[in-house]
Amino acid sequence: MKKRRDDGDGRLDDAARAGWLYYVAGNTQDEIAAKLGISRQSAQRLVSLAVSEGLVKVRLDHPLANCMELAQRLRARFGLALCEVVPTDPDSESTTLGVADAAAAEMERRLKSSEMKVMAIGTGRTLKAAGELLPRIEAPDKKIVSLTGNFTPDGAAAFYSVIFTLAEGVNARHYPLPMPVIAASPQERDLLHQQIIVRTTLELAAQADVTFLGIGELSPRAPLQEDGFITKEELAALKQAGAVAEILGWAFDAEGCLIPGLTNARVASAPLPSPERSLVIAVAKGAAKLAGIRVAVGRPLVNGLITDEWTAGQLLGK
Repeated sequence: MKKRRDDGDGRLDDAARAGWLYYVAGNTQDEIAAKLGISRQSAQRLVSLAVSEGLVKVRLDHPLANCMELAQRLRARFGLALCEVVPTDPDSESTTLGVADAAAAEMERRLKSSEMKVMAIGTGRTLKAAGELLPRIEAPDKKIVSLTGNFTPDGAAAFYSVIFTLAEGVNARHYPLPMPVIAASPQERDLLHQQIIVRTTLELAAQADVTFLGIGELSPRAPLQEDGFITKEELAALKQAGAVAEILGWAFDAEGCLIPGLTNARVASAPLPSPERSLVIAVAKGAAKLAGIRVAVGRPLVNGLITDEWTAGQLLGK
């Protein structure tokens, strides 16, 4: 406990009175000054002293208070540079509700920041939903680059290719990867990577100041399989090899290590950006993605997380 000076007891008493009047009774600083017979500046200093001396204990009575506490605990537990926790709607089965809104707000802040020059983006339903929530943004000095191929194996544009969604509302330079997420063979992937347009896009991705990633599940409803990038048999082989999550098409095990061979030998995406040199934010929530989120923050593969209250509690072992 902090030791109080004997000659400061009177001033601490005044600070306690000022703190009570401000935080409990709801008085303004002008009203406190009048009631204590002091100047407004003195009242302000006394209120500040009450806080710095630990005389005031604030309890925020609002649903967001728990979210903010969970976010702080997640930052401390996993060493995250950024963490946002949104309330959970127990009646909703949506995998994007809340987190997409928070991701959109964070994207908007970054795109309007003078410090950010290159934003890298992954793929998936949640990030696409976030892109659709963005207002019109003028950011002609910014570059937005896709970390994954933007086409399906048959040449169609990938439905959850986020960069095309962003291009509709953000006035910036956009750099898609003109190839499938997973190539037909390792040789085809290598050949694609030799193309100048692909090579320069991958080099730009490595310079990203901030990255937004989705976390893919490897359940029977795995997006990679549902969207036609891999077969049911390939999904089963990944599960048999210990894969628990997919990020940018890459399959990871529970320790955060890439599964050797299998479909990883054909992934055409960029490598995951290093959280040691830039901000890498995972945007995901829910039971199906919990294992993948745990891998991402625990390895760590990311240093930022936007998730919901339920998922945050599970990550903290509640």
